[in-house]
Amino acid sequence: MGTSSFGLDPAAIHRICEQISEIKKLDIEIGLVVGGGNICRGQELVRRGMDRVTADNMGMLATVINSLALMDALEQMGVYTRVMSAVKIEAFAEPYIRRRAVRHMEKGRLVILAAGTGNPYFSTDTAASLRAMEIGAEVFIKATNVDGVYSADPKKVKDAEFYPNLSYMDVLVKGLKVIDSTAISLLKDNEIPVRVIDLNVSGNLKRVVLGEKVGTLIS
Repeated sequence: MGTSSFGLDPAAIHRICEQISEIKKLDIEIGLVVGGGNICRGQELVRRGMDRVTADNMGMLATVINSLALMDALEQMGVYTRVMSAVKIEAFAEPYIRRRAVRHMEKGRLVILAAGTGNPYFSTDTAASLRAMEIGAEVFIKATNVDGVYSADPKKVKDAEFYPNLSYMDVLVKGLKVIDSTAISLLKDNEIPVRVIDLNVSGNLKRVVLGEKVGTLIS
């Protein structure tokens, strides 16, 4: 959204894709999962009376729109990109097939994994953790708008405690909301470390990939 309250901001998309392009040049394999909250927030629609399944389906479609926007920007930067959707939408994206996704990455293409899991009641975090397991990811990077995990929302609570390191169980026991409990449980069971970083800080993605201590490590 950039500084807007809704929709797509080309300048923000460009800034995000510049960081992604920078790490793709390091010849690493990337699977990208993007949410859809800038277009449709399923939970908010449910709060206003919409059926949960319908609201979640709309949210999944919003992630496809965002994925196509990122694909366009990345390809303009010379990054070969494929959008793969968990729901059938062949006119716009390839169907998600795990082996095909892995093969795309082996050939040097960046893969954007759209439409969540294809099922309602599952968050973008859970979809991302599932895909991380399926493609054999070495690290799960949660790129957000805060510089790590805090005891409370640092934008609302001035003395919120910053956590540079946490265990998976810490996240669950403390009820920290940075990643939902289903996602963190899946990552724990499969021992995939998590880095929570601020995507608004230029170069943060590259610092993580190069092994620098950025944001919060959950392991």
